[in-house]
Amino acid sequence: MKQLASSLVLLGLSGILHGQEPHGLTLKRTIDLPAVTGKFDHFAMDLDGNRLFASAGGAHAIEITDLASGKIIESLPGIGKPHGLAWIASKRRLFVADGAKGELDVFEGSPLKRIAAIALSEDADDMVYDDQSHLLYVGHGGTDAANPARVAVVDAETLKLVAELSVASHPEALEFDRKHDRILINVADSGQIAVIDGKSHSITAIWSLGTSKGNTPLAYDAMQDLLLVGCRTPAQIVVLDGKDGRVIAKASSDAGADDLFFDATERRAYLIAGSGAVDAYSLSAQGELTPLSVTHTAAGAKTGLLDEAGHALYVGVPGIDGAAVVRVYETQ
Repeated sequence: MKQLASSLVLLGLSGILHGQEPHGLTLKRTIDLPAVTGKFDHFAMDLDGNRLFASAGGAHAIEITDLASGKIIESLPGIGKPHGLAWIASKRRLFVADGAKGELDVFEGSPLKRIAAIALSEDADDMVYDDQSHLLYVGHGGTDAANPARVAVVDAETLKLVAELSVASHPEALEFDRKHDRILINVADSGQIAVIDGKSHSITAIWSLGTSKGNTPLAYDAMQDLLLVGCRTPAQIVVLDGKDGRVIAKASSDAGADDLFFDATERRAYLIAGSGAVDAYSLSAQGELTPLSVTHTAAGAKTGLLDEAGHALYVGVPGIDGAAVVRVYETQ
């Protein structure tokens, strides 16, 4: 009987290990940023130049790392509160949302130099780029009546403000749906998703998340037209039908959802939670979520970047007791 019990235990452990092995994140390297303290916000990547851009809030700067050497090669100081980033390779320009100054800074050249500052309003935050229309959509405002919540539409070529789109409260994450030419916006304080038509720049739909609130990060499955939403109250990931906003599935997550990515090749979602974890899920073509693994990081490690082609997930670990680092996890 003892032998049978031992065999069953070993069989069970073998099954658990076998189930976790292909899904868990493997730490491949750590990039040290000795001059950086405090938390990170968003990241961006220059694939051609093999560079990683990091919004380093504590340093009030954008830190640029050469991924081959793992060393900081440039620093862009003087940014009040760096938030969203967008590296537009075709223009060789870096766009930075400054939440404190309420502006969109534009950098160009080698080394990068600020060439423009487009006035927005306080809490300028996340952004998304449409490479066909060359328009950049930037969420900002929403703190009070004097700073209404809006999405700025900026021409990335002329650096002109094209339009301002009003939403109910501060816009958090934005996603671009190329197939339907629309922008999907997380309106967190209202528990809503706003859908904006890319041609008319008008709001065509408002989807309610019902009892799910604090919807901060977004990810979009273009192949199956599914929208993934990370919520904080309760802590969960929600899947919506991208055609009508209907809730298809929900799965619990770690607390403090702040970044969310979808790997279309592997059909996996990665939610980065500020409580100190990365939750991995499998997403079926029908929108069903299956939790795969939890990778523990560190408290305050809330943002990162998925390099789908490179099978890597970058997670920024804040420098609270020491220097900040970026952990690079293998997703394959």
